[in-house]
Amino acid sequence: MTLGEHLVEFRNRLIISAIAIAVGLVAGWFLSDWVWDVLRQPVLDIDAIGRQATIAYGDVTSGFDTKVQIALFIAIIIASPVWLYQIWAFLVPGLTRREKWYAIGFVGSAVPLFLLGAYAGWLVIPNIVRLLASFQPEEDAFFLTARSYLDFSVKLLLAVGAGFVMPVLLVALNFLGVLRGTSILKSWRGAILAIILFAGIATPAADLMSMFLLASPMVVLYFGAALIAILHDRIVDRRRNAELQEYGIEDSREVAE
Repeated sequence: MTLGEHLVEFRNRLIISAIAIAVGLVAGWFLSDWVWDVLRQPVLDIDAIGRQATIAYGDVTSGFDTKVQIALFIAIIIASPVWLYQIWAFLVPGLTRREKWYAIGFVGSAVPLFLLGAYAGWLVIPNIVRLLASFQPEEDAFFLTARSYLDFSVKLLLAVGAGFVMPVLLVALNFLGVLRGTSILKSWRGAILAIILFAGIATPAADLMSMFLLASPMVVLYFGAALIAILHDRIVDRRRNAELQEYGIEDSREVAE
């Protein structure tokens, strides 16, 4: 294909993705009230125990802007199969057969893990809000603007979702030859400490079960990534050894590890 044909294809796939997001935006508009009710429930719970807590709208358009932002966030999630496929279909002609399989494995595992992480973030938002609110003096009011609270919630969902995808990124780096599986495994202490610290911040100190439920899958995913990387390294090392032995050279990396 010529450069012009590539640009036309890119435009067409961009239009298809935009249409899918627009359709999802309609569904997101009707779901936005329910999503917002769930997100602001922790603030209402704080107000119910006797502290002044409320979500305020700073200007005339804040209510509309908040609803549109929620609807757009929902639309992007709903339309994700469409726009992810469009990205894949645009890139796949330039990939080799092996790269195609790598890409399929990466996307096929990263998307479900990201959604699972976002759902985990959804579950721990109430605990985080209560924990952060506890640092403020009880005699002070707990007022939040709708825009800042929504930004906080969305960033938290994205952060937890990205945390669940990190093991997939480690495996991808290993398959690209950037990172060895043994290096991932040797870093397990720091990784577990980081996961526990994150889970401890995301859940109240008294709620050890919530902390365990959040940290456990992340630890399992990390060690799963290390295992996959080590097995892949062994296959690559054996293949390299077989090639080098034809020239009378021996690769000692597999033995050393």
